[in-house]
Amino acid sequence: MTNDELIAALRDADAIQFGEFELSHGGTSEYYVDKYLFETDPGCLRLIAEAFAAKLSGEKLAGVALGAVPLVAVTSAETDTPYVIARKEAKEYGTGNRIEGRLSAGEEVVVLEDIATTGKSALDAVEALRDAGAVVDRVLVVVDRQEGARERLAEADVELDALVTAADLLDDTDAEGA
Repeated sequence: MTNDELIAALRDADAIQFGEFELSHGGTSEYYVDKYLFETDPGCLRLIAEAFAAKLSGEKLAGVALGAVPLVAVTSAETDTPYVIARKEAKEYGTGNRIEGRLSAGEEVVVLEDIATTGKSALDAVEALRDAGAVVDRVLVVVDRQEGARERLAEADVELDALVTAADLLDDTDAEGA
């Protein structure tokens, strides 16, 4: 799979929208990448799983709840690699876990995330996994909006590896009537 194939699939799924949007961190943007449109599209999921698989080398996978759960599940199936889910906060019932699934101290884990803007949710997941004993030094995302996530994660000694960037997605879209 090439970046162009993934970009075309994201565009075909209408995942890139233009207008005025409020983002989860409180800022606004003239474009929005709707993760639910690409995460519910089997073709996009297949391409993302293949692309993530090509960047992995046997590490356990972790998905950030809720958005990255479909991504980590399909990548787990593609690579036959177990995964865990990092909750935003410990649940208040049952086991009260913040990390769901089997995780052993010292395990190398790669965090999968849908979209990185400021990197806060990815960093929160990294910190929760590290608190649980995991070794985490890399986050793989589908889209890096290029708004500070790479730098924020680097401050915590975590590499951000994106399948595509905002610049990739927005390139030539003006010519397509965006």
